[in-house]
Amino acid sequence: MTSPQQPQPDPAANGTEAQPQPAPGTPPQAPAAPPMPPAAPAVPQAPPTQAAPPAPPAQQPAPEQPAPAAEAGTMMLQAQQAPAPAGEAGTMMLQAQPMPEPQPLAAHGPGKDAGTMMLQAQPQAPAPAQAPQPYAQAPAAPPAGPAPGAGYVSPLPASPTHLGHALASEWTKIRSVRSTIWTLGVMAVLVLGIGALVATAVSTNESIGATPPLFFGFFGMLLGILCVLPLGVLVVSSEYGTGMIRTTLTACPARGRVLAAKALVFFGLTFVVTTVVTGLVAIMDNALLGDLSRAEVTGAEWLKSTVGVSLYVSFLGLLALAVGSLIRHSAGAITIMIGVVLLPFVLSMFMLTDSLSDLRNFLLGYSIPNQITVMYGSKFPFVDGGPAGWEPLWIVMGIAALALGGAYAVMRQRDV
Repeated sequence: MTSPQQPQPDPAANGTEAQPQPAPGTPPQAPAAPPMPPAAPAVPQAPPTQAAPPAPPAQQPAPEQPAPAAEAGTMMLQAQQAPAPAGEAGTMMLQAQPMPEPQPLAAHGPGKDAGTMMLQAQPQAPAPAQAPQPYAQAPAAPPAGPAPGAGYVSPLPASPTHLGHALASEWTKIRSVRSTIWTLGVMAVLVLGIGALVATAVSTNESIGATPPLFFGFFGMLLGILCVLPLGVLVVSSEYGTGMIRTTLTACPARGRVLAAKALVFFGLTFVVTTVVTGLVAIMDNALLGDLSRAEVTGAEWLKSTVGVSLYVSFLGLLALAVGSLIRHSAGAITIMIGVVLLPFVLSMFMLTDSLSDLRNFLLGYSIPNQITVMYGSKFPFVDGGPAGWEPLWIVMGIAALALGGAYAVMRQRDV
């Protein structure tokens, strides 16, 4: 390919006439003068490859020197290892050779070779490696996560749980199940209904002697206890029967907190309902039988016949709750509690011999029916000995505390 801007040869120097130059962009015409020496064979072009990255700014080529008079004034761009001979002037060749790194352009050929500009790859000295700069390394941050031996830490933000959350959960359970409404409802109906019937029947007598008028609430409460005990058992055993206890202990792994929440919620609910019922019965009995009794009803008798009896029944329900936690079976725990209430009193009825009189008096005196009678300000006439005053309440409180302690210890040791 002939450069469109080539220096025109001097006609006087070559001894030939000047030939017209082709217009730019047209293929060169063969000269009519004597044939030129054969040009160097064209090197086949390499297949198109991926474009090389742009070369850094190249050095400005040296100013082009005029060709000698004996040579043709043609500038050639040729990539080769050695400058082309003078006889091959007049043709510009572009030859592709592998280059390791793009280098700046360099012009060569003083003297007779001044008419040729070559693109030559010159090796560059590697850049001197920079010495590493010393710097202070920041201490590595400790890996995020729980420390060894720590418990599970939720990735979600959550506030720590406490006893109030467990109490809210247990309150939702106990007020949303039907057994609570049925047991406490039947208990209230029995205590109020039987108390009203007994007071109405006794009011037909002319006198009841020294018997306090509040004593007649005992008959309804004795049957009402048989409704509170199943509720205390079902508060715990129903979750074991349905498998809900697994969900409860997963949400609150602290088993002591779970047992305490169940006991507090059940105790509070039972105490409130029983206090209301016993208070209504006491008011009704005093209104119907107050004039028939020679005993004067004091404030202490009112307190013990209402609040004292309610505390006694509530702690007896806690004993049933502890037995249900130990047994983990509703029917078995309810059967045991009914036996605790009625069996000592029934067994004493069959001990008629004198050799068993001491055992009979012990069973009668510390049986549940006689203790409830003492809380109402009286006792069975055929009972010799037994607790008096507030002693039945202290006894049932101690037994319930021991049972709850055993339930807590067993609950921590075994699986659900």
